[in-house]
Amino acid sequence: MRKVLTPALSSEQIIQKITYHPKERLAYFRTLPIPERSAIFNVLSPHVRQEILKKLYLDETIDLLDHLDLRRAHHILEEMEDVGRRKKIASRLKNALHAKVECFLQFHPNAPLSLLHLNYVSLTENTTISETADIIQDYINHTGKIPEVFISQDGRIIGEAPLGILVKEKNSSHLGHHVSPVKTIFYNSSRDEILSQIESSVHTKIAILDSDESLIGFVYSDDVSELLKSFPAQTLYSFAGVESSERPFDDVWSKVQHRYKWLILNLLTAIAAGGVVALFKDTLTEIVILAAYLPVISGMGSNAATQTLAVMVRGIAIGEISLANSRLAIIREVMAGLLNGIMIGLLIAIVAILVDSSPLLGLVVGFSIVANLIVAGFFGATIPLVMQKFGKDPAASAGIFISTFTDILGFIVFLALATLILL
Repeated sequence: MRKVLTPALSSEQIIQKITYHPKERLAYFRTLPIPERSAIFNVLSPHVRQEILKKLYLDETIDLLDHLDLRRAHHILEEMEDVGRRKKIASRLKNALHAKVECFLQFHPNAPLSLLHLNYVSLTENTTISETADIIQDYINHTGKIPEVFISQDGRIIGEAPLGILVKEKNSSHLGHHVSPVKTIFYNSSRDEILSQIESSVHTKIAILDSDESLIGFVYSDDVSELLKSFPAQTLYSFAGVESSERPFDDVWSKVQHRYKWLILNLLTAIAAGGVVALFKDTLTEIVILAAYLPVISGMGSNAATQTLAVMVRGIAIGEISLANSRLAIIREVMAGLLNGIMIGLLIAIVAILVDSSPLLGLVVGFSIVANLIVAGFFGATIPLVMQKFGKDPAASAGIFISTFTDILGFIVFLALATLILL
């Protein structure tokens, strides 16, 4: 027997069926997908809406209102007679919104909450210009802000309606005739997807969608581009230990004022490293040749740490990494330090054996280089992340602290091994 397909009902037929068949109302309403359910619910009479809300489970109600824009959800909540239920739903909606905004903003560690705008209304394509004007005025009266107008079809965003266009149209015209395309991206998209979308957008707004394709808010691509550009520029200056205001032709005294604090800090850390060497003065007196390898230990550690620091600062600047997601990156930097240390350590060990005719000295120097490059990888990765975590410029003076750790620990390993093995 041939199966006869039931034709899909129009929005008007669905509204009539839900409105005039109260016994079947809830069962039929639940068969609709969330986007269509919210679109239909939005145009039902206040009485029918409240009858549905009374019978929906709490999670169903939250999913329904979460799909609406904030203005509409607020109005519907105000109509609810059960105050306790209303407060519980409002709290859940607020927490869910905050979590989604925070999730989206993770694409960059310095992205402020103000980057994502929530001043919008989401209207159907059948809304008239006259009705839109009333809704906008109501929004302004309640918030003091002019909202952006997004247009939805069956509960899904299909574009926006620029206010400059709406003021020129007839009051009886529908929004569906004035749709301008708008780029969209889901709030939980990967960092690469978000940055790719932003980089391909110039002087536009990007709609941020929930997983059910409802609108959460929007960002201006220019604002995000400024965030991405300004942060690296600041860190380049502090990375060198100078102020961002310093220029090549500033007078001598200005340059001194900008730099002397960092130089004093560097002096103190250098004294600390020198103190470690002084602890092993007896070893150095007995084996003078060790002094020739101290600059090698220091230089290799500092260079390796600077390489790691440069990679981490760039990653922080573009929002690729923060302390929260850094575990794998730190492990890989340490492993890279280990492998590089083995290669460089073998080379310096061969030099020590050939030049100084001492296999044990070669062993000590080679092993010390391995240890120092591991230390350089670890501190070169963690120090800028820790500084960024505590709200400090990730590159400011990081090089000084990293050099101190690599020098001190490198000298301790080198001189302690020399004391144990060579004496």
